[in-house]
Amino acid sequence: MSEKRPPKPRRIDVGVDIGGTFTDVVCRSPGEPIRAVKLPTIRGDPSAAVLRSIAYMSRHWDVAPVEIARFLHGTTIATNAVIERKGAKIGLITSSGFKDVLEMGRGSRQALYRAILEPETPVFLAPGSRRKEVKEQVSAKGEVVVPLDEAEVEHAAGQLIVDGAEAIAICFIFSFLNPAHELRAREVIRARHPDLMVSLSCEVDPVFREYERTVVTAFDAYMKPVVERYLGKLERGLLEAGVGAPLQVMQSRGGLAGTKVARKRPVRLFMSGPAAGVIGGTIVGRMAGKGDLITIDIGGTSSDIALVEGGRPIIRPEGKIAGFSVRVPMVDVNAIGAGGGSIAWLDTAGGLRVGPHSAGSEPGPACYGRGGEEATVTDASVVLGYLDPDFFAGGSLRLIPTLAHEVIAKKVARPLGLAVEEAALGIHRVINAQMVEGIRLVSIRQGVDPRRLTLVALGGAGPLHATALAAELAIGNVLIPRHPGVLSAAGLLAAPIEHEVAQAFPRALGGLSLTEVRRALAGLDRGCARLMAEDRVAPQAVSVEYFADMWYVGQSYPLEVPLRMSERDPLASLYEDFLALHDRIYGHSTRSPAAIVNLRAVHRAGGSDSVGELGYEPTGTDARKTSRLIRVAAERGPVLAEIYDRAAMVPGFTFWGPAIVEQDDTTTLVEPDWRGTVVSDGNLYLERQ
Repeated sequence: MSEKRPPKPRRIDVGVDIGGTFTDVVCRSPGEPIRAVKLPTIRGDPSAAVLRSIAYMSRHWDVAPVEIARFLHGTTIATNAVIERKGAKIGLITSSGFKDVLEMGRGSRQALYRAILEPETPVFLAPGSRRKEVKEQVSAKGEVVVPLDEAEVEHAAGQLIVDGAEAIAICFIFSFLNPAHELRAREVIRARHPDLMVSLSCEVDPVFREYERTVVTAFDAYMKPVVERYLGKLERGLLEAGVGAPLQVMQSRGGLAGTKVARKRPVRLFMSGPAAGVIGGTIVGRMAGKGDLITIDIGGTSSDIALVEGGRPIIRPEGKIAGFSVRVPMVDVNAIGAGGGSIAWLDTAGGLRVGPHSAGSEPGPACYGRGGEEATVTDASVVLGYLDPDFFAGGSLRLIPTLAHEVIAKKVARPLGLAVEEAALGIHRVINAQMVEGIRLVSIRQGVDPRRLTLVALGGAGPLHATALAAELAIGNVLIPRHPGVLSAAGLLAAPIEHEVAQAFPRALGGLSLTEVRRALAGLDRGCARLMAEDRVAPQAVSVEYFADMWYVGQSYPLEVPLRMSERDPLASLYEDFLALHDRIYGHSTRSPAAIVNLRAVHRAGGSDSVGELGYEPTGTDARKTSRLIRVAAERGPVLAEIYDRAAMVPGFTFWGPAIVEQDDTTTLVEPDWRGTVVSDGNLYLERQ
């Protein structure tokens, strides 16, 4: 008899997304159902929760670290470094006469009527004493006019290091046309200071507008040491735990990159976690045949709202981080301070406010029993009967309803002369109104009527607010993913590896040679190919897209337009697409001369059309658990809601609101006049009647 072969080792993919309150972990292996868990985030050391997930998977899911083939991570480390002002101490070296560009910025102001003016440029990155000038000059045609003074570069770097700089940003005028001086300046600095981190504008953002280019380069240097320490510590921890799989992180555009590439361009890690949630929501919509969506990811601290059109997230050429515009392509996410941990408070006029401050996970809402003394949205949800105290987070955390009642009575109800339940309803109304305005901003700003969209609710608190938000916006369809509370982590498993490279290409469209365009795109392709090679991606697995930033001759702000080189006349098609986009964004267009400003190549590899490899497998038990009284805004008094177990709902199962659907990672509130149906893939489709 032949010997029995040992079982083939499992190939396991793990996605871990760090949020302000919980760290979400998703584990996927062929032939097995997706497994997920929410672990409390450790604020002082976010990487500790990531490493703790390895022990959890080994103990509870029998996952050996050596079986992990891919370890994917969404992180807030870059965003938090800016918000909390915990980045590195940096210096800035500029062309002679341009050191104050960072401070001057643009003339526009966001708050026109504020009595006390505050800086609207990120001067904190490099105050005047840490900005140095050197002699060099490149013309607007990319020609060297004044050679680089290498002695001044060496002297400037030495002064900055004496002043405590941990990293240096270099931004020379017109370096996006000729990067030779910036590249040489880095060589000069590293010859004397080999361990000093240096960010060059010709690599970070090689396009025109000196202020925007200076800002993003300075932010890149500001985060480089922070990201280096974080990723280095995480990689060492994974190796010590026995995980040999390469670590990949989510970028702001919604694609993954290996840590070697991420270290080179840390500024591209802004909005890493929210981008993963949008990718997951997009795929859930695609599974349901819905391409036009609004995704809302409601966690404990914030709500991240994004628009998806035609099955693809909207990508913005720049985003706002801590109130500062940063020119980094990112998924168009509107993040507001509204979540389950948002604190309810009264202003000086006695009006009820909710957020943006959050109780987070430490100490958390009062009902956690961890010392929280502020009334939060989660406390209000307990008072209203939405959350089962014994089944919160799958039973891993038992809530204390008496503490929720007491804190709302003390902080909100008694000062306003309301019953506790009315005060809790008021908290929900206020937080929902804020989210509704956030959704309107994302959709209407893009010229899109939200009423024709499907709302995809994710995050630990998203399904709890979904039907109330949809009703306010006159949206008739809501999708609740199978694992909404951990969909950001699941989105990591479905995201492609992606790299984007841009360059300035100031050319009038009229008379432009297609050969010249192809030559420029070939250079961009080589840049992307180098990044893909560092992530060990085979060239044949890569798909390519091109884009052109365009404007009418005489305009100041371009629009990104797809450049389809497969068309018979790519430049003619580019112009027609530009006219159509201009009409949609600005409400008009004219057949006037247009120009290209920048060209961009995006290379992708991998990715999935599903967040799970298997069909939905219900438990086979009775879906109805019990019933209980709850309060909803549409009814004057308590209403009896049926309580259902999400894991037991078979495909085709239909029910009506008022109802509560419970599962390990979230709770779904289905208000009156809504009908719910479980579709074949296990996602829950809600329709307003």
